Parts: sequence; structure tokens; C-alpha cells
Amino acid sequence: MATTDEREYVLGTGDDELQRLGLQHRLWSDAAHAAWKRAGLAPGQRVLDVGAGPGYASFDLAQVVQSHGRVLALDESRPFIEHVREQAAARGLTQIDGVIGDVQRLGEAVGTQLPFDLAYARWVLCFVASPESVVAGVARALKPGGRFVVHDYFNYEAMTCAPRRESYAKVVAATARSWRARGGDPDVVGRLPRILRDQGFVVEHIDQHQRLARPGESMWHWVASWWRNFVPKLVQMGEITEADARRFFEDFDGMRAETDFTVLPNVYEVVARRV
Repeated sequence: MATTDEREYVLGTGDDELQRLGLQHRLWSDAAHAAWKRAGLAPGQRVLDVGAGPGYASFDLAQVVQSHGRVLALDESRPFIEHVREQAAARGLTQIDGVIGDVQRLGEAVGTQLPFDLAYARWVLCFVASPESVVAGVARALKPGGRFVVHDYFNYEAMTCAPRRESYAKVVAATARSWRARGGDPDVVGRLPRILRDQGFVVEHIDQHQRLARPGESMWHWVASWWRNFVPKLVQMGEITEADARRFFEDFDGMRAETDFTVLPNVYEVVARRV
């Protein structure tokens, strides 16, 4: 999820970030599709992709709901929404539309395009100042019985590498601090069930996806692309020093597939039904 001011979207919206997000979606699409199936996603339904970014999940959702369904991709980044619209046209996915708007003021962006059967948010709530506002907006956008599917973080700072390295722990802690400093919460799923209950949802399912990556694997390339983009930002933000960054990359680049791996932060899966 990005913001209208590109300076506020910490990794930008350029081609390198489009590629990183594309790889990210491919590697996590199995979890997304399984959650959508659990939530009853079906042809003909109307779906809201909350904080859709460049729309990789939206395109998959559109193929499930088919031409007689509808997918609305909502994001604050104009370049990302333009990408959604361009790709939808190129792929002949007339059931997709993109809208620019703040997920924390969802009603203003969605307007009269209600109600929806399902809403999806992946790695959105952890970055916003008011996840309560997002959930409230989704509640108003869903029809009674509609499902809200969320993939997001809790216990983010459990992310580590094996063998453990001080440089890695320092960067993980700095990442969590930087999110909190910008109003986010890398542990948002810990309070999400209560937020959902307060907004008229019944939580039907909670689970977690724990994954690890070894050097050279596709999941490793996702982790590496995140750190190569984000660690320099941590230096710019003053969360770590140049020396910290150099040490981190020395250790990270020195990891070997036959001996080392990194444990990814747990991705939690929540499916809630609007009463």
C-alpha cells in the first residue's frame, strides 16, 4: 500500500519495486488462493482489493470471479493504479477497475460501488496509522455475510537467521522501529481479532504461515530484494549507521546454502465474516 506522496512510500513505485512485488506475489500466491477458497471466493462475486499496490493479487482475483464478477483495486499510489488499469486493459480483464484512495478513508474512495462479497488486504494493516479505520471501512463495504481476508504480521521481530548474527538482529529491530515511527505496527495481527469484533465481524479462521529461505532459493531472492532496497533507507532514516549496513551485507552475502538459512516473519492469516 502506497501513498499519494511518493516520498511516503518508502520503497517507491519504480520498475525495481514492481519486479520485487511481482516476485513476492508469486511466492505467496499459494497462501492467498487457499485463503480465498476458504472464504468462499467464487465466480460472479464482487471483490475489494484493499491496498492493492500494482494489482498482482487483483489479477488473480479477477480470473476467479470471471467476466461476470467484479474486482476493485484500491491504493493511494497513482503509478500503481495506472499500472492496474493498463494491465487490466492489456489482459482483457474488463472486470477489474482501479481507484486511487486512502484505505483509511475507504468509503470516500469506493463511493457507490457497494456492496462487496469479499475484501482482501495483504501487508496493509501493518503500515497504516489506523487499522481500525480500515476495518470499519471494510465492514461498511461488505454485504452481510461477506468475508474479510487478511494476511499480515505479528511477532515480526522473531525474524532471524541461522546461525544467528548480531548484524541481522540489529537490522530487523531497526525495521520494526521504523515502521512504528511512521505510524505502523509490525505486530498488528495481535490486536486484529478485537478490532474485527468491535466492527461487527466474527473471526472464523486464524492460522500462520512460517517459512524459511536458503541462499539461492526463490524465497531467498525475495528476502534479498527486500533488504537491498530497505537497508539503505534505514541508514537514511537514521535507524542504523553506514557501518551497520556494511556489516549486515557482509554477513548476509556470506551466508551459504549448505549451512545457513533465514527464518521469515510469520505471516498470519485471518478470515472474518461480517455479521
